[in-house]
Amino acid sequence: MRHKSAERLLSAALFMGTLGFAIAPAKAAINLDGQVQAGGGPIAQSTVTLWAASANAPVQLGQATTGADGRFAIAVNQSVGNDTILYLVARGGAPAVSKTGGNNPGLDLLAVLGSAPPAKVVVNELTTVASAFTGARFINGESISGNPLGLRIAAGNVPNLVNPATGTWGKVLLDPLNSSMTTTMANLDTLGSLISAYATVANDEWRARFLKAATPTGGVTPKSTLEAMADIAREPWANPKELYGLFDEAYPLPAPDARRSAPFAPYLVYVPDDFALSLCFSGGGNYAAGRFMFDADGNLWSGQNWLPGSQSGVNKSTGGGVIKFTPNGTPLSPPITGFTGMGIDGVGWGTAVTKDRVWISSFNGKILVMDFDGKPVATEADFPFKEKFLGLMGIGVAPNGDVWIADGSDNQLLYFPGGRIQEGRIVKPAGLVSPFDVVIDSLNRVWVANSSSDTVVRFPAGDPTKVESFRAGIGVRALALDSKENVWVASNMDLKTPQPKLPDGISIMEQFKLITAAMFKYVMGPPPRPTGAVNMIRPDGSQPAPMGFTGEAINIPWGLNVDGNDDVWVGNMWGRSVTLLAGDGTKGHPPGTKAGDVLHVFRSGSIQMITDASIDPAGDVWAANNWNSLEAAASENPTRPTSTWGGGSGFTVIYGVAAPVKPPRMGKVQGY
Repeated sequence: MRHKSAERLLSAALFMGTLGFAIAPAKAAINLDGQVQAGGGPIAQSTVTLWAASANAPVQLGQATTGADGRFAIAVNQSVGNDTILYLVARGGAPAVSKTGGNNPGLDLLAVLGSAPPAKVVVNELTTVASAFTGARFINGESISGNPLGLRIAAGNVPNLVNPATGTWGKVLLDPLNSSMTTTMANLDTLGSLISAYATVANDEWRARFLKAATPTGGVTPKSTLEAMADIAREPWANPKELYGLFDEAYPLPAPDARRSAPFAPYLVYVPDDFALSLCFSGGGNYAAGRFMFDADGNLWSGQNWLPGSQSGVNKSTGGGVIKFTPNGTPLSPPITGFTGMGIDGVGWGTAVTKDRVWISSFNGKILVMDFDGKPVATEADFPFKEKFLGLMGIGVAPNGDVWIADGSDNQLLYFPGGRIQEGRIVKPAGLVSPFDVVIDSLNRVWVANSSSDTVVRFPAGDPTKVESFRAGIGVRALALDSKENVWVASNMDLKTPQPKLPDGISIMEQFKLITAAMFKYVMGPPPRPTGAVNMIRPDGSQPAPMGFTGEAINIPWGLNVDGNDDVWVGNMWGRSVTLLAGDGTKGHPPGTKAGDVLHVFRSGSIQMITDASIDPAGDVWAANNWNSLEAAASENPTRPTSTWGGGSGFTVIYGVAAPVKPPRMGKVQGY
């Protein structure tokens, strides 16, 4: 076996050939045998091009033309490095099952293969849809390029949806969490069938209407099926009715209990709210996830409220640990327990990632600091505090590396200059009322959310006596800074909601119990009504909407994050949804769109009661299922068969719908 370091050097040397350096390897580094298909049959005379995508313009590595059986072979005497992915584009050709015959120039198919492609590949409608959705933020025509981490994440998620070696459903889509619990498979198959129709059964007039329906808001009409799928992926809520109507027209339903002639099933039988593709993942100790944070490699970290399999709720609970998942949803943390250490027992909002550490704060007042392998880097004795803490919540990391932790039970903050554990000290600014979340702007001003009040406070890190207070909604939770350093605020209740009375000094779980009872009693009515608010506070302290952005799409919001376009993604505890709001002066929206306007509400069979909604470097939105069954989570005496359903199971990744964000989150959002 070749030594790994030698192998890396060889790969790097071989790839230099794409940059103009002369090399002469002994044999081809890339050998691909494949077939191009549409409608279940081969496509002849299709031009298949192998590309290498990176941060720069893609490089063409090889090209072939398919035979009558749709097959092709490409051999290239080059290899690629970790910052490059390979992809195939099959342009035009004559599908064997086409009713009209002849070349179809608007038929472009895609298969993103990553840096280590299988020896045999299929390029078809399903690989096109999967590749277009996971890589939506990097596709421009037939060209793919972008931040290398995002490209790797996009390529790594394609096999979760579709197997590139067979062109059939991928391994994660086939598991029970996804195959029958969500509409993702039906969405995928319906979109794939639209491409099939374009290639095999449609006329020119249908094709023109399909391309028009795929046109993005304010954008240019796509010229090919590949461009159309990428446009749909970036805005899957834009024209679902029109797209479904085209599918219904191409493959009419003969009778309510009969099958359509569409090449892929299951397909949609009702008009969808959107064509989003999402997948649910679990394992690695995941159960009742709180805050979501990504490290510099795109791995997900999150503290868990409760232990998987436990009969936990707000009345009695067994604390969970910390999960770590790869960007393609593979758990790296131990099953059930997750990562633990330094005394932590159950994690609420306290997850943060710095450039070299993971910080966790616990319900029981303990703090865990780990390396990226999940190993503690200190002991409990290393902290300089003599006080006993209880109910530690959110953690803010400043651009300069300072770490601030909200002490939700004692109305104070823990401050670690430069993240140095042994220099930690207690800071007690005025105006804290069960602090929950912390963000620090580029002026080193500390913003703190008050979960038992309706205020956000701000003070200079160097002088905590200079406190300013800003009103938001009731029960303030998550904070996030956009690129203009507006602070976005999620509050459980709007200012019109009757505020529950919370006794001083009660624990976080007791707070949750009382607040939960009040909120859900109000929400469920009679009459049923939503509550909650999202506020935007400008750096000068002004608010364009002092009462907050409210409405049916905002319902007990908990977490929020800002994407690379400065749009805002909100996790709703009630309504089982993630809401997309227009940010401050953001682009790509219908004329007249203002900050705080609702762009879309995402729902899925795998989306439960959400705390956080976080964006990765590929533009995927990760939604944290925190609760599932209200009865199991809040009842004094839950029904036994479902008594382990209180915590949320798994998390849902919605592919390609957001503008990518550079991790880790320290201060304001960083786009690419």
